[in-house]
Amino acid sequence: MHMSQSTSFPKKQDRVRDHGFDNYMEAEKKTRKVLKFQSLILSQPSQTLPISRFDSLARRLGLGFKENEAAAYLLKFPHVFEIYEHPVLRILFCRLTQKALLQIEQEKQALHAQLPDAVTRLRKLVMMSNTGRLRLEHVRIARKEFGLPDDFEYSVILKYPEFFRLFDARDTRNKYIEIVERDPELAICAIEKVREREYREKGLDAEDVRFSFLVNFPPGFKIGKYYRIAVWKWQRVPYWSPYENVSGYDLRSLEALKRMEKRAVATIHELLSLTVEKKISLERIAHFRMAMNLPKKLKDFLLKHQGIFYVSTRGNYGKLHTVFLREAYRKGELIEPNDLYLARRKLGELVLLSSRKAKVDKELVSHRRDTEVDDIVCVRPDYMENDVKDFGVEYEIEHDGRREG
Repeated sequence: MHMSQSTSFPKKQDRVRDHGFDNYMEAEKKTRKVLKFQSLILSQPSQTLPISRFDSLARRLGLGFKENEAAAYLLKFPHVFEIYEHPVLRILFCRLTQKALLQIEQEKQALHAQLPDAVTRLRKLVMMSNTGRLRLEHVRIARKEFGLPDDFEYSVILKYPEFFRLFDARDTRNKYIEIVERDPELAICAIEKVREREYREKGLDAEDVRFSFLVNFPPGFKIGKYYRIAVWKWQRVPYWSPYENVSGYDLRSLEALKRMEKRAVATIHELLSLTVEKKISLERIAHFRMAMNLPKKLKDFLLKHQGIFYVSTRGNYGKLHTVFLREAYRKGELIEPNDLYLARRKLGELVLLSSRKAKVDKELVSHRRDTEVDDIVCVRPDYMENDVKDFGVEYEIEHDGRREG
């Protein structure tokens, strides 16, 4: 189905860069590599790893490091990785800092706390499919985006048999997640709540808001007179809900094609709304293409709607395409952050902290050990270990027989 030919929009639209989203992905590129090194260290029984092994392991993971580059890369992030000399073997080892371990624990707690919401998100995700079922492997690949734990097959699907059913397909031998019963109360899209809020707060015309989307074009996007008219006409086109079963409809007419194209926009919009960070890679959206009636050329399709979505090619040398929901972000930051998003962002803050700050921390600690009691400069350990942002220095001096802080 050539869905791109059913509107007045240009068949191909040039991408206009939005530096807020691109800078977000550049920072996440560093975080992604750091996460792989973290996994290597945590996979060890002692949660430590000799520096000499990082080069071979990095090449095995395909991280693109040359010889001796992986060990040097760890030195760039002293707030995450700690290099020390083994007291017995007398060789350099690497382990995670207390701040990094604290961030991992906070993310685990946030993931566990939002598990009921993750169950609801998974129910809505499966309900959007044509047959009420999705491949388990496709959901497993995107589990982090939807806030699902690594063992969600057991902790979510099998734990709630009243919501989900897990079965093996006879012909393909693939495992599928099937919804037990469609809940009409869950079949409400996020865009419908946005329209209701816009209607109540701004008092817009009900006919204009009924099928519209929030459109916010990136800076520098040229909007001509005819393009503006095409957007206005498209906003008023009715469409079927992503949760509605359209298998019994006649989809051969031009009007049906228009509705199906706008339904695809609504489906991707709802898919992004179900994610924790309101973003997901284009490749993972493509996994749900057949199950959710999405067009084949997803990238070109999304570029036609740059006021609703943003496709960033930054973060992996142009090989990775990340789709953002524009209305959920402002200046590269999530407008309504959740606890899991904030916990993950703390790792990004640790990665972006300069090595100079870590050097100052170490000097202050050594100064505390070497200074006499009369002239104490004390750095509290809980500031060094338990908080990413807070850094405190407390001192006391003796002056005229009384202590002053």
